[in-house]
Amino acid sequence: MDAVRVALLREVLAGTEWLGATRRFAGVLRGSVVAHGGGLLLVGTPEYEPWHLAAHLVDEAAWSGTPELAPTLVRQHPRPGDPAHLAVGPGRIAAARRGETLLVVAPGEPAPLLERVHDARRAGVTVLALGADGGELAAMAHDALAVPAGAELDLDTVQHLVSAAAGENAGVPARGRHGFRDRVSRLLEVLTAPPPASW
Repeated sequence: MDAVRVALLREVLAGTEWLGATRRFAGVLRGSVVAHGGGLLLVGTPEYEPWHLAAHLVDEAAWSGTPELAPTLVRQHPRPGDPAHLAVGPGRIAAARRGETLLVVAPGEPAPLLERVHDARRAGVTVLALGADGGELAAMAHDALAVPAGAELDLDTVQHLVSAAAGENAGVPARGRHGFRDRVSRLLEVLTAPPPASW
């Protein structure tokens, strides 16, 4: 990301409530997985798989000393030759039970996904939603962070902010790391870096 775009994004963040909103949502996410200790499932749609968020949450889990933040990425159509961490299919959502948390990252609401989320909630799973404004998914979720069309930030950028905030350990930087605002500033510098090799 060039310096001009970083500066513009900093200006956008300073003029909105995105830092507070993403920090609040990440606190709910962190609180849910730490309190229940049952695991975090992360799912998107067939057209939008949040693999980048999964990779960042794995990093944040290690950095913050909160292993519960490392998600299981649930993919809509895994292939037989995929590595184990990319081979978990929708059946994992059907098997989810009370104590687990399902984070749905979806710019839209395909009917099969809504049915799976509804069934998971009925089974006692904590459902969190990140994506489209309003709609059935937000109504089903225990908590949601909407990224409306035309918002100052897009869904990908908001995911970066959520993952950075989720790694905070009760507001105390882990292992000498800087605070959230410093980390977001650093994050803005590398936002368009290539994805991690393992994902």
